[in-house]
Amino acid sequence: MAQIIVVTSGKGGVGKTTSSAAIATGLALKGHKTVVIDFDIGLRNLDLIMGCERRVVYDFVNVINGEANLNQALIKDKRCDKLFVLPASQTRDKDALTKEGVGKVLEDLSKDFDYILCDSPAGIETGAMMALYFADTAIVTTNPEVSSVRDSDRILGMLQSRSRRAEQSLEPVKEYLLLTRYAPTRVKTGEMLSVEDVQEILAIPLLGVIPESQSVLKASNSGVPVIVDQQSDAGQAYADAVARLLGEDVPLRFVAEEKKGLLKRIFGS
Repeated sequence: MAQIIVVTSGKGGVGKTTSSAAIATGLALKGHKTVVIDFDIGLRNLDLIMGCERRVVYDFVNVINGEANLNQALIKDKRCDKLFVLPASQTRDKDALTKEGVGKVLEDLSKDFDYILCDSPAGIETGAMMALYFADTAIVTTNPEVSSVRDSDRILGMLQSRSRRAEQSLEPVKEYLLLTRYAPTRVKTGEMLSVEDVQEILAIPLLGVIPESQSVLKASNSGVPVIVDQQSDAGQAYADAVARLLGEDVPLRFVAEEKKGLLKRIFGS
């Protein structure tokens, strides 16, 4: 039976789709058969970040409506045999997602996959609530800013009251914090909240800290999940987060300001 993981947030633009692509790829590279689903009906982006936009023929809504089967709609990743993408529809309304339809798709996928990652839209609209409802694990993605953290706190409330597990009085959804676009130099000047500040507010286990990095934009524009670039700090940070998700004890990196050597202090970076 597959583990269903939702990557969610209260605020848009915090890096959910980047994180969904990276974590799904990381799980697949570790040998786990993984599918990542785009729940952002009407505004699909996951296929662009995964580099498979030209191969989309059928989508999530087609499968729900019985217009295609999963075998037709799933796109196999070019880089990893164990990774598949189920894209969102760009032409349908978010109301095309029904609890029964989504539940049936997830049930069918669970028979064949180890992990199902749900790339949720921001906030609490239909697509977000559908992704959240079926989750076994939630990765709450936030930037180190007050508004982003406050909105993430609201999502935690939804997970604890509106998920299937809450509804059926099952073991609660496992919640993890993923802090993205973190810059220790900006924390030092008071422009950003610190890791400790965010943890104190949200009070959930920290899965990872992803540094603010040009490599994320470069990877997105290239259609390659940033975790594939293991020379980049962001790629390494996502790999660390995946290892922690799988139960490994990995120390945090990229949370302290880098100490510059003599040459860097003289000549800059």
